[in-house]
Amino acid sequence: MKKVFIIFLLFCFSTQSMNAQTMAFSAIEVKVKPFTQKDIKEAFEEVFEDVEMNKGAIVLERFTGGDSNGMTHRLVFLYTLGEKMIADEFWASDKNAAFWAKMGNYIEDWGVSSSGRMMSWKEGNLETNPEVHIWNIIPEDPAAFKAAHDKIVDEFKEEFKDRVVGFGTYDIGLPNGATHWVGLSGKDTTDHLMFYDKMEKNSRFTQLLQERGGYELTKDFSLKIIGNKQ
Repeated sequence: MKKVFIIFLLFCFSTQSMNAQTMAFSAIEVKVKPFTQKDIKEAFEEVFEDVEMNKGAIVLERFTGGDSNGMTHRLVFLYTLGEKMIADEFWASDKNAAFWAKMGNYIEDWGVSSSGRMMSWKEGNLETNPEVHIWNIIPEDPAAFKAAHDKIVDEFKEEFKDRVVGFGTYDIGLPNGATHWVGLSGKDTTDHLMFYDKMEKNSRFTQLLQERGGYELTKDFSLKIIGNKQ
């Protein structure tokens, strides 16, 4: 599984695309051995410390809530389609090979991988809001869902200040059959719950939620960002 995923990453980050401004992601879930989070965090920081990123980021996350299928962590590679996120020399380097060898010592099991695109993306402050809540969904009308999503983010700028808000697709490796996802960052679980409680009491907000149309929720989960290279 590990070898297949690494080859898949090399393909994603070396292939050119005509749609150069679209952001995309590739994610892999893993189950790390007990008491090794510090080790994988140190390995992550060491290997990517001096790596120059181009219009992308690599994020190490820890599952904090929801159904994780027994997985404990996730690696997410964010990149711009049509751009090389990292120079080819890095992927072929001893440093990269050593990183995956170290990770192999700490990882007990490799989970599912998926890739997709960001159709809407609002930047935020991940230092103050490091916990991300993700909903995996199947919208009845993706275009209507996106239009209403964008309207919500635009009308509630102050409420979403410093929070990452995203909507996008799953194009490869659809988790639980989901075709799309929605993501929102916050300080922690309590902060998320307080935010939902506040927003759901706003009639305009609930009206716009209805404008997204019907959808099926296949899964939701939360993660805390513990490593971030951009």
